[in-house]
Amino acid sequence: MSTKPLALSSNTIFKRADGQPLIIAGPCSAESEEQMLATARGLQAVPEVTIFRAGIWKPRTRPGAFEGIGKVGLKWLKTVKEETGLLTACEVATAEHVNDALKQGVDVLWVGARTTVNPFSVQEIADALEGVDVPVLVKNPVNPDLQLWLGALERLNRAGITDLAAIHRGFSSFDSRPYRNHPKWNMAYEFKKLLPEIPLICDPSHIAGKRSLLQQISQEALNLQVDGLMVETHCNPDVALSDASQQVTPQGLAQLLGSLEIERIPVTSTQNEEELSELRNLIDYLDNELINVLSRRSAVAKQIGLLKKENKMNLLQTGRWEQVMEQRLKAAAREGLEEVFVKAIFQEIHQHSLHIQAAAEPAKVAL
Repeated sequence: MSTKPLALSSNTIFKRADGQPLIIAGPCSAESEEQMLATARGLQAVPEVTIFRAGIWKPRTRPGAFEGIGKVGLKWLKTVKEETGLLTACEVATAEHVNDALKQGVDVLWVGARTTVNPFSVQEIADALEGVDVPVLVKNPVNPDLQLWLGALERLNRAGITDLAAIHRGFSSFDSRPYRNHPKWNMAYEFKKLLPEIPLICDPSHIAGKRSLLQQISQEALNLQVDGLMVETHCNPDVALSDASQQVTPQGLAQLLGSLEIERIPVTSTQNEEELSELRNLIDYLDNELINVLSRRSAVAKQIGLLKKENKMNLLQTGRWEQVMEQRLKAAAREGLEEVFVKAIFQEIHQHSLHIQAAAEPAKVAL
């Protein structure tokens, strides 16, 4: 489905004039004024950071978890802005949230993934923003539905919001390993194709779910020419009341940003060259996904090998293998893949699985 051009501001805060990525940072949740100020002061030493974010209201999957400090945290955001000069941002999910945030002078609002999935909620926020001039970010919905994402932006734009950007924070899936939310970079690529005029910010924190993956995800995002990163940053992540494992310290953020290679396509590049670069980056991502899947498949093959040995079963079970091959070739045909190509790949995979099963040994337990 094609999209109609949006009425957008030519002077967006979501793209830096120097072409460098915009950096938004701050704690997952506002917990105390001391925590907010300590984090903000640390971020003052990271020159790339221009917007300070904090969750005031936190939608949680189940009751009982920390659901945010509430609107008292908006006063702490105001103090952060007064002391550091950083712009401030928070998530809104209802018209009341919008009104409270605007009264306290919050500079940037964002619509969260759990809200984007519900057009009624997005429309409520859009109605509350009618006639208001404020920049708004929209996170992708939790499920991989591109039309919901685009629709949320369109609803806000019809309400008169012209400074819009999107946040790619990954998608919920049955098996997201090793991520918290699967990045599905192809969705980000399709978004950029449909709405190239909308800045796209990546949230590596929610994709990763753990600090060890932040660098990899941030680099992959920059390779796809995103316009910025939103990284959850806390003065003491280990004691954070929410999402402790995915937050970094301000010093950790500085190290992360320093490790990234930022390659911007020259203005003189043609549209074909830019698209080719994005497609190559997408191929790199898909290849990494293949490697990840093969690694997990090999782990399962080892478990099968151990089970067969324990029960004195033959490693090679011809009937089962013939059935597997038949099913895979049928699936490949449905996807339009050549039989010879797919058959050769699965024959190699099968041989490798037999090798793993033959070598499988129970883990030794130290006594």
